[in-house]
Amino acid sequence: MKQRQIWKSLLNYGLLSTIAFFMLIPLVWLVSTSFKSPSEDIFQFPPQLLPSQPTFENFVTVWQSNPFGRYLFNSTIVSVLTVALNLLFCSLAAYPLARLSFKGREVIFSAIVATILIPFQIVMIPLYVLAVQLGLRNSYLGVIFPAIASAFGIFLLRQAFQGVPKELEEASRMDGCSDLGVWWHIMLPSIRPALVTLSIFVFIGSWSDFLWPLIVLDRPELYTLPLGVANLAGTFTLDWRLIAAGSVISIVPILLFFVAMQHYIVPSETGSGVKG
Repeated sequence: MKQRQIWKSLLNYGLLSTIAFFMLIPLVWLVSTSFKSPSEDIFQFPPQLLPSQPTFENFVTVWQSNPFGRYLFNSTIVSVLTVALNLLFCSLAAYPLARLSFKGREVIFSAIVATILIPFQIVMIPLYVLAVQLGLRNSYLGVIFPAIASAFGIFLLRQAFQGVPKELEEASRMDGCSDLGVWWHIMLPSIRPALVTLSIFVFIGSWSDFLWPLIVLDRPELYTLPLGVANLAGTFTLDWRLIAAGSVISIVPILLFFVAMQHYIVPSETGSGVKG
């Protein structure tokens, strides 16, 4: 029986390692291309994953010939504000749906979750019209406002709130906490792993969003990194080394954010997660 379990574990790890290998090949090729010199053929077969003459020239050219510093600043502002507003509004919406009893609660929650099935392309034109009417076109807020809350975020935090023991809530109410006090002092610290998880998803989605910023932004000084990388195709007439370098620049902050935030995803004894 023990030998069978060992072979089963080896088979599972082998299968997962193979899947991970094939999923990482495009990323490895992208990073490798960004470091290749103009004398190297990036489309040779079999592909050469390790550049023979690694160089940072592609990164220097991209950074100096395009305002990538400005693109990086714009993406940071948009992503950080989107994450902060999502945590605020999703938690405020999820808390009463999870902990308060009122008529129509389940109907409201079902309607919110059902909006996940609606593709963004369907609401894209109404959102654009609304952004123009509100004067949000060509502004950070115009990029942010369609994503200040999400049905997925409300669903995730509602499930996390439901896992918080009722004794904590009852004890805080006996101490005189209001509903907002319970939400702020008891609930939010108890669901920190869920908040971190939502932050990661929202940050990655906002950072890599291309379609909505392309629609709502016309001024190049407000472009985010995905739009800046897309401009490289026209600027350098499809020089894939420079496009790969710009793509790597846009990926690195996401990886750093994920590595920094995953440290806080630690389950607690209550089942909701608190890290001291």
